Amino acid sequence: MIDKAELHRMSQAERQKLASLLAELDEPHPGPVNPYLGDAKLRRERRVALVIMAGCCVILVGWIVVLHGTLPRYFDAHHWRAVWVSFDVLLLAVFAATAWAIWRERQILILLLVLVGAMLCCDAWFDIGTSLSTSGIWISLLSAIFAELPLAFLAFAGARRLLRITVAAGIRAGAEGQAGIGAPAQQAPRGMRDRVGTGSSLRRTPLAGAGLDEALPRGRARRRAGQAGQSA
Repeated sequence: MIDKAELHRMSQAERQKLASLLAELDEPHPGPVNPYLGDAKLRRERRVALVIMAGCCVILVGWIVVLHGTLPRYFDAHHWRAVWVSFDVLLLAVFAATAWAIWRERQILILLLVLVGAMLCCDAWFDIGTSLSTSGIWISLLSAIFAELPLAFLAFAGARRLLRITVAAGIRAGAEGQAGIGAPAQQAPRGMRDRVGTGSSLRRTPLAGAGLDEALPRGRARRRAGQAGQSA
């Protein structure tokens, strides 16, 4: 703790610096910046997206009522084999693309994980729904409980984790750029955009910061850190 004697021993410049630091501590900490407040184009896009989504909800409610009143209870489906085989081919393609994105550490991995999770949930839903009151219901239930839904959960959880790490890395990049080159506060988002690769192909953009390293198993993450230290 600084006492009165120490304050007297300080120079005038040191006391002024200390006073400014204390004043900064007394100021309320600014909350998170809302990008919609400073970007008119973003506000317009938000309003358009909100109107479209609300309109889709209204239309879909009416369509559900129509389907409930008009669809037959039983129906002979044509091209049944082709529908399911093509769906599984698409699922295989998405799995392969996700494996490629993990291997190449691409930012599009987040979107692919969400797509994998959604397709697995659809697969489980239609497997169970179309096998009700049949002998195949138990196989559908077991595959949904022990394969499709757990994999979907892992995909969603992985996408959420990588998204949070990506945003944190972008914020750190903006703060470091501002501190390193003395840029004004309004230029911090540019550092974030540069770090996550906005403006270039999402398929070719590496994951921001050390995001993928933090999501990897500890052993591989340590090996990668060691290799980076040796190269430096």
